Amino acid sequence: MRTIPEPPSPRSPFPRTRSAARRTVRTLAALTATVAALGATAVPAGAEDGSTRISYRGHTFTVPADWQVVDLEQDPTACVRFDRHAVYLGTPGEHQDCPARVLGRTEALLLQPVESSERSLTENSTSRTYRATDERIEVTAAYGQDRAAIRRILDGAGLSAGAARAEASAAAPAPLPADATSYRGRGFDACTAPSQSSMDAWMDDSSYNAVGIYIGGVNRGCSQARLTAQWVRNQYANGWRFLPFYVGPQPASGSCGSACTALTSPTAQGTAAADDAVRQAAALGLGKGTVLYNDIEAYPRSTAVTTQVLTYLKAWTERLHTLGYRSGAYGSTASLVTDLVAHASSTTLPDVLHFAHWNDQANTTDAALPAHLWAAHQRVHQYAGNRTETHGGVTINIDRNQLDVGPFADQP
Repeated sequence: MRTIPEPPSPRSPFPRTRSAARRTVRTLAALTATVAALGATAVPAGAEDGSTRISYRGHTFTVPADWQVVDLEQDPTACVRFDRHAVYLGTPGEHQDCPARVLGRTEALLLQPVESSERSLTENSTSRTYRATDERIEVTAAYGQDRAAIRRILDGAGLSAGAARAEASAAAPAPLPADATSYRGRGFDACTAPSQSSMDAWMDDSSYNAVGIYIGGVNRGCSQARLTAQWVRNQYANGWRFLPFYVGPQPASGSCGSACTALTSPTAQGTAAADDAVRQAAALGLGKGTVLYNDIEAYPRSTAVTTQVLTYLKAWTERLHTLGYRSGAYGSTASLVTDLVAHASSTTLPDVLHFAHWNDQANTTDAALPAHLWAAHQRVHQYAGNRTETHGGVTINIDRNQLDVGPFADQP
């Protein structure tokens, strides 16, 4: 939101980047030449079936011919995103040129080289993602509404999706202190976790000391190949604190639109989102007592939509509390915040409110927020969005935030 009245959304589900014009779909002939170093080829499977075969590290993936194919070695700044049909070949670059936010999920593949012979296949049905490893290859396969299509692609590549096991909670690393999500000052969030060199440059040359990280959710659009427990621990040791976002289902009539998986069963989805968010957070070293933020994009308010959203967030908050975590919620002052304030006495409020009002005021007050609500260091203000900044020679497209969060004396 830039000014009042609020536009339909503070963030577009299909934001533009400064390099969008130069990123066109490569021809199959050019792709065949450029990915030779990766041991990959992409050739038409025949006009009669309208598909393309991509041979990569001993596996052949057959995808619709209109899917974009991106060689990450030839285009290392390409943003690996799952809100559009695409196949990405190689390791995501150090400096991906991503918009500040990508929302939504559809069918897409990231094929990465690894030196491993372990064979495994898991599925996270909450976040709609398959992960497969085999000799010399690691596959991340996202899906939106067409799970069957992704299953066919994986089966055809010799990675039987029908045999996938549910994603289990990995052995969690030792948790960071609970102050990992407590901070008072300026922060930023970017679509994908920046490289270590980028984080170091921004720590030395910017006024930011908190960073938003997208830990999961069915509508998390950017890949997070760099977001690991070690990455989080390194940033914490260097003085960074975190805003962990979970991009779950969205109101069907909201600004996220058809690109996003919709909110249809709010209690069940809110509980499942909390369970999944805790699994992802714990795997990153974010333990009990830390704040996890559910991202609800702007939506047109109505009695039905308000009830749906508040029921979802109530289930999210109550389940997080049961699991020992603190609940955060992100939303627009003209939709989510207005609804939470209006129903403050009749719903379970999140512990921390992250409100979006793009007024360029780096504070945590707003006319939409009564002074007595979220008053004990429980606020974050996203005051600007989709801004490109350069610090220490590193350029990132970000949203800007002012934090006043914690520390907390009591248990969630």
